[in-house]
Amino acid sequence: MFKDKTGKKLTPSQAFPKIFNRLYNYLLDFELMILRWVGHIPSHVFRKFFYMLSGMKIGKGSVVHMWANFFDPNNVVIGDDTVVGDHAFLDGRDRLTIGNHVDIASGVMIYNSEHDLEGDDFLAKVEPVVIGDYVFIGPRAIILPGVKIGKGAVVAAGAVVTKDVSDFEIVGGVPAKVIGERKNKNLNYKLGRARLFQ
Repeated sequence: MFKDKTGKKLTPSQAFPKIFNRLYNYLLDFELMILRWVGHIPSHVFRKFFYMLSGMKIGKGSVVHMWANFFDPNNVVIGDDTVVGDHAFLDGRDRLTIGNHVDIASGVMIYNSEHDLEGDDFLAKVEPVVIGDYVFIGPRAIILPGVKIGKGAVVAAGAVVTKDVSDFEIVGGVPAKVIGERKNKNLNYKLGRARLFQ
């Protein structure tokens, strides 16, 4: 009576967990749709309230600008005084930890899940992403699963980060490579007030 996506017959005990998982994913998709709608409202306070209600942890003074998108916000943790730019994508299918005083520019995509290209079933594999304090990530940069970006590091605009970035390194390119080093190692600035209605 039951079949999987490859046409293999399933017993009811094999099918019910798959059915439950499918229903759970529909519910998660609905939540993500609501959060996309929330992302169009030009109020930082209103958006932050709904993002935190969905399970995201957002520190004091941190803001997520309009039109951000998420997968599984439950696993997204943002520290204090951090700014996430408009049209950012934050993937929470595994743990995503963003530190304090982090500046994430517009259009940045941070992924922690990708397909296993070598697997027979092409299933997703997940790895956490960690972004340290005082990091700057330039516009339209892409951070891939399993990456750790150290304190004070800089990711240039349009870079694709496939491996760890050490403290204070400046990386750029596709794939990202070290192109410099941040000279000031005594970082203690605050990002300040976010722009209104964004």
